[in-house]
Amino acid sequence: MFQNPTHLATVTGSCFSGCGGLIHQGVLLQIVIALHSFRSTSASTTQFGSRYFLKTDMSDMMSYFLLIVGCVIGIGYIFHNLFVKGNRCTSTAKLHGKTVIVTGSNTGIGKKTAITLAKRGARVILACRSQQRGEIALAEVIEESRSKEVVFMQLDLGSLKSVRTFAENFLKTEDRLDLLINNAGILLQGKTEDGLGMMFGVNHIGHFLLTNLLLERLKTCGPSRVVTVSSVGHNFGKIDFKCLNTHKALGTGTSFWQTMQIYSDSKLCNVLFTHELAKRLQGTKVTCYSLHPGAINSEISRNSSNVLKALLKPITAFFFKNTEQGAQTTLHCALQDGIEGLSGRYFSNCTVRDLYPKAKDDVAAKKLWELSERLSGLV
Repeated sequence: MFQNPTHLATVTGSCFSGCGGLIHQGVLLQIVIALHSFRSTSASTTQFGSRYFLKTDMSDMMSYFLLIVGCVIGIGYIFHNLFVKGNRCTSTAKLHGKTVIVTGSNTGIGKKTAITLAKRGARVILACRSQQRGEIALAEVIEESRSKEVVFMQLDLGSLKSVRTFAENFLKTEDRLDLLINNAGILLQGKTEDGLGMMFGVNHIGHFLLTNLLLERLKTCGPSRVVTVSSVGHNFGKIDFKCLNTHKALGTGTSFWQTMQIYSDSKLCNVLFTHELAKRLQGTKVTCYSLHPGAINSEISRNSSNVLKALLKPITAFFFKNTEQGAQTTLHCALQDGIEGLSGRYFSNCTVRDLYPKAKDDVAAKKLWELSERLSGLV
């Protein structure tokens, strides 16, 4: 029926395009060529007999190999489009006259978020720890967004003093705050300069203090939003209040699995913080949301061990979202109209999600808030 594999690929590709264009003809072509090659080789075996056994046997092996490679590429393409890319923020909101803070915006989804918000007209504050990286990111964000309303301000979330200095400088120099995006995250063991566990201090306490110091400005400029980037890893988290009270850390282990557990614990803190914050913001025009951005091929593990990087690299290269895709749920929570009634909720793939009981536990959320007030020096 089909005289050549290209003809078959074209027709087959047209069929699939009617189902949403999920498979590109180039991907199909690789599969079809392998099938066509296999058919041709099989035919040659019957025509020329056993004296060409070795030749056809090797051809069969090559055909099988091409078939497998083609199928893997095709399946991978389908998987990537169905499960990896995810939904996109559909809001077309413009942000002229609005001011936004994005923590950890010198890299990864934080930088992509900042670029998008700047393109929409917002005045964007890049809140980053490293002066050098922050200034490089500033130039890149300005160049890509073509906006001059982008400012770098140094913020080290691992230093309570730095958080207070940042908030003080911001409140003195900026009149508005419409969006606070708590994006920064770290996967690194150690202690902060205040003696807190590194991931607990940076991923939770630093953002907790920053948010509280800026709340009055957010209330004044309402309607406004606080968006905190968490992770699906919060499902594996737990809050060991005894360890927090004793060691000011979520855990004391240093093995790979213990490190991942502490990271998950810190992400559970983000969700519980948002849950409690929403309660305390009732009656105001400030709403808040936590989210899972997806599995991101970003630089969160740039400070991790070489072993961890080597383990993650082949996985992240194909099965993880890129940073532009990973920023979509953050943008949805920051910009989407009509989600004000979902304050305190958790989002993934631009959709509100239900939580396990431990992630919306009123008692645990309040207890964590009160402990965080004490450890951050608010009380």
